Amino acid sequence: MASTYDFVVVGSGPAGCSLAAELAKSSKKPSVLLIEDGESGSDRSLRVAGQRWTTFTNKALNRGYKTTPQEHCGNRELDYSRGHCLGGSSAVNFGVFSIGARDDYDEWARIVGDDAFRWEHIQNRLKRIEILNSSLPAGVDAKYAAPKAADHGSSGPLNVGYAPEWEEDLPEMLDAFQQAGFPLNQDHNSGNPLGMSVTINTLHNGLRSTAIDLITPTPDNLTIVSGSPVQRVLLDGKKAIGVESNGKKYLASKEVILSAGALDTPRILMHSGIGPAKQLNEYKIPVVQDVPAVGQGLRDHMFIPIIHSRKETKATRASFYGDPKAMETALEQWKKDGTGPWSKYGCSTGIGWFKLDDLPKTKEFKDLPADEQRHLLLDTIPHYEVLTHFPIHWIAPGLPTFDYSCLLVWYYNAQSRGEVTLQSSDPNVILKFDPKFLASPFDRRVAIEALRKVYNFTKHEAYDKDNLALLSGPKSDSDEDLLEYWVQNIGSSWHMTGTAKMGNAGDADAVVDKNFKVTGIDNLRVADMSVVPVLASCHTQAVAYVTGATAADKLVQEYNLA
Repeated sequence: MASTYDFVVVGSGPAGCSLAAELAKSSKKPSVLLIEDGESGSDRSLRVAGQRWTTFTNKALNRGYKTTPQEHCGNRELDYSRGHCLGGSSAVNFGVFSIGARDDYDEWARIVGDDAFRWEHIQNRLKRIEILNSSLPAGVDAKYAAPKAADHGSSGPLNVGYAPEWEEDLPEMLDAFQQAGFPLNQDHNSGNPLGMSVTINTLHNGLRSTAIDLITPTPDNLTIVSGSPVQRVLLDGKKAIGVESNGKKYLASKEVILSAGALDTPRILMHSGIGPAKQLNEYKIPVVQDVPAVGQGLRDHMFIPIIHSRKETKATRASFYGDPKAMETALEQWKKDGTGPWSKYGCSTGIGWFKLDDLPKTKEFKDLPADEQRHLLLDTIPHYEVLTHFPIHWIAPGLPTFDYSCLLVWYYNAQSRGEVTLQSSDPNVILKFDPKFLASPFDRRVAIEALRKVYNFTKHEAYDKDNLALLSGPKSDSDEDLLEYWVQNIGSSWHMTGTAKMGNAGDADAVVDKNFKVTGIDNLRVADMSVVPVLASCHTQAVAYVTGATAADKLVQEYNLA
């Protein structure tokens, strides 16, 4: 006999956990089922703060997705990792907690005609989710980090903040950027990310914080089922009544909400008969609702590294990473009380977002639609990102030294639109993922100019004085060499967005409306990164959390749960 709940939420990443927690905690206490494909990811040993760069290599926690061969990236298949456990990708990501630009949220509100997505309302929900631990290490100047209490939460379930101890050369690195003309920003989560900051992370006292923290302790009216992949939504005509997982049915008396992410929500929709009729017919899936935009509109951020070997300086990470015994001893200390080197190394990074002042003069910018041009020129919208102190030896072993500096460069506002498409009639077979990286002339132009900015920074005296050799980087700052370096070294940031896009009735590219409701289907909503109609200027886990919280607010109001 099938189990029945008021609400069934599919997917336990940041959006799903945020949504399920807020529904369950509403005053009328509806019964909520949170169903997750992967197994539990709550083991404390998976949350070592300094090991946040390697958790995604744990095959038990990672779906191991790959893109299709990328035409503009040397025809390479690129890593497209997704979390496969409770907490979703928050359990395997790199732990950066950045919320982006207030103008992105106001643009979301403009696109769908709903003030619920305006910055002031989004910020209030983010404050409800987080508890910011803003203490700085002893002796660190507040010019590097000084968040205002009014911009942050102080009692939410998600711990975010700064490492208790910073790597010795982090302030010096920030000074180098400032000397080279990159201004400092004391808080990249104020709504204006522009400038060089210290990264706010999902960690506290040496322990990573993940989406599981939003459902811990678990309310009595919230049921969590893991190890249960959902193949399809159960429909009665055009009304969602539950979901099916490996032949077992879970029924919803009120709503089914898909929060499986931008790569898997379209799979569940299409195998439920909701999607592009042409694709469904090709794989002999009965068409319940022809929604051509399902799986279309995939956007993402991309990055590349610049790596230099460095002189021995006051930085001590080389002696730590180069000594297996030191790392082993440090892990025992971490297990004891969360302190020590594993709460320091890899836990403090510099991060900055910047505009390209000459971008509006380029042909590629002028060829964009007017709305895109307008958005790119808004006050808080960056065009690229740089991150310092990335421990790339964990990702790309074989460096000749641990005395190195790795800067990551991102380009933002990608105009390329990829897609996720069916490749089987079997609902357990993943979709094909084609993000079409570097397909747009604008993307190639921003990639070139962003890399040029950071490449030239590495030659500034404030940074170059400690360089020994270029281990990985472009051959020169010519357009050709800069683009070729992108082509050969590009990686996804795993910020997949937009494959079940939110829009207005009649919009050809819309899958859900401003209330997260799926076109043509009753009692079915989507609340995850697939619906977000902008590619937010940040590392997108924060957007996923607040997307779930926004959907919860709407459901609480609609069903009078408050």
